[in-house]
Amino acid sequence: MDRLASSETEARCVWVNGPVIVGAGPSGLATAAWLGRLGVPCVVLDRADRIASLWHYRTYDRLKLHLPKQFCQLPFLPFPPHFPEYPSKHQFLSYLHSYAAKFGIRPRFNQSVLSTQFDPLCGLWRVRTLDLAADSGRTTEYICKWVVVASGENAQPVLPDIPGLDKFKGRVLHTCAYKSGEDFRGQRVLVVGCGNSGMEVSLDLCNQGAKPYMVVRNSVHVLPREILGFSTFGVAMGLLKCFPLKLVDKFLLTCALVAFGDTKKHGIPRPKVGPLELKNVAGKTPVLDVGALSKIRDGKIKVMRGVKEVTCCGAKFVDGQEVEFDAIILATGYKSNVPSWLKGTESTVHFSEDGMPRLPFPNGWKGENGLYTVGFTRRGILGACADATKIAHDIAEQWRTPATTETTRFIVSKRSSTQ
Repeated sequence: MDRLASSETEARCVWVNGPVIVGAGPSGLATAAWLGRLGVPCVVLDRADRIASLWHYRTYDRLKLHLPKQFCQLPFLPFPPHFPEYPSKHQFLSYLHSYAAKFGIRPRFNQSVLSTQFDPLCGLWRVRTLDLAADSGRTTEYICKWVVVASGENAQPVLPDIPGLDKFKGRVLHTCAYKSGEDFRGQRVLVVGCGNSGMEVSLDLCNQGAKPYMVVRNSVHVLPREILGFSTFGVAMGLLKCFPLKLVDKFLLTCALVAFGDTKKHGIPRPKVGPLELKNVAGKTPVLDVGALSKIRDGKIKVMRGVKEVTCCGAKFVDGQEVEFDAIILATGYKSNVPSWLKGTESTVHFSEDGMPRLPFPNGWKGENGLYTVGFTRRGILGACADATKIAHDIAEQWRTPATTETTRFIVSKRSSTQ
């Protein structure tokens, strides 16, 4: 929300009278909207050239929200009534653009954050960015009292170390570069990974005339997306209000057994821990089936065990099979990139090496010295909105302190004059 009351002490140094939010995805937008409602100005920075760049550039064409729209809306603005229960990615993007316009959120795009560090001498944060749109390689330093990390759990793809992958002569790509199965029509494709993306990509490949082989290395929970016409997620959330988690897990597993039978017979063993408990303990999301299981049962999507080695023309598997492939798609997920740009003790104290808050939800939203985290809950948009609400109110309470603004302005002015 570029309503900042800012003054540039130097051409490349900007004072922000409010927080800097790093990331213009749903989490960053929700936080900015809440801050605006509370009268707190802020600056939203993003390395891409538009909001929700992950949804724009790194998602496949058939993607739809896995949860009903009421569980994916941002604060103060529901989805349009005419949107379907599970909006497409294009509908979700149009909603996000409408959201930003409604609340006057105007991110500063093409700003790659090089470093963010707390300066104990002045008690403020220094956020240094590189302007990717400028030929001169111009850098800017934003000075602020608060920093909100909203770059997300899925900032960069995870690329697995598979022996021999560099020798493969066919096409290799991560799902972030996958768009449609049309590009693989008639080809034999190995999909490495069996999460929601792996399942949906395999289904899309199958529907578009390709021959997908999906690697299932570990156990995974597969649940029906709906139970008797109602969202499985919605049913689970409703039951948790009245029943203990383990009992709700048993109910979900019973529904899955009725819908799919024993998935282990098809090469997909289930974890011993229930789906909701596993989500809480390990952050591992169950797969919500949208049609892949029926293709697996029919043999149109072949399930393979772990890859032992990739060859120049295909792959050898741990069970001794060897198959030739035309392409390999890595459905191996994403990870946080926070450790690459958040520096200092605040980073190591608040974040672990994998770029996730050390304290689990709901306690990971606040760090030290004005550092906040939104969208790292492993609970999707609902978790992000919960954190955005707490963050905005916490910052607003401090921002309204009469001495805060004048004191920080004075510190910045004195420090800048000595540089």
